[in-house]
Amino acid sequence: MARCGTRLLLTAALLLGVSGAAAGDAEVNTIQDIFQHLRTCWKPPPPSKARPIDITVVVSFNRAGNILGHPRITYESAEASDNDRLQYRVAVMEALQRCTPMPFTDAMAGAAAGRPFAIQFRNRKTSPPTQERRA
Repeated sequence: MARCGTRLLLTAALLLGVSGAAAGDAEVNTIQDIFQHLRTCWKPPPPSKARPIDITVVVSFNRAGNILGHPRITYESAEASDNDRLQYRVAVMEALQRCTPMPFTDAMAGAAAGRPFAIQFRNRKTSPPTQERRA
């Protein structure tokens, strides 16, 4: 009976280990997967360090999923202060560092290699649409 319990515990531990690894190491097989994978690495600066802004970076990857060349910031919210911009640029680069190498499937590695991706990191809440009043 003890042997059966030990086997059950071992099986449960193996299953937990496999499912935990699969969630963190999900392969990137589509363009949408690239953006989803990057979202898991995004940690915006706390509000005490910077006001929320939107920022866009253009980045390319090689077949192995590493960053190719230098990421380039192409957009930052107009009302952002210099401190806000600096804090968000650091956060974007840290997110890219945490997420690379990108775990591309073989098919996606060939499709994504060398192509630029514009990644938007949106952190501002959008205002609700205004409603027109009819006279």
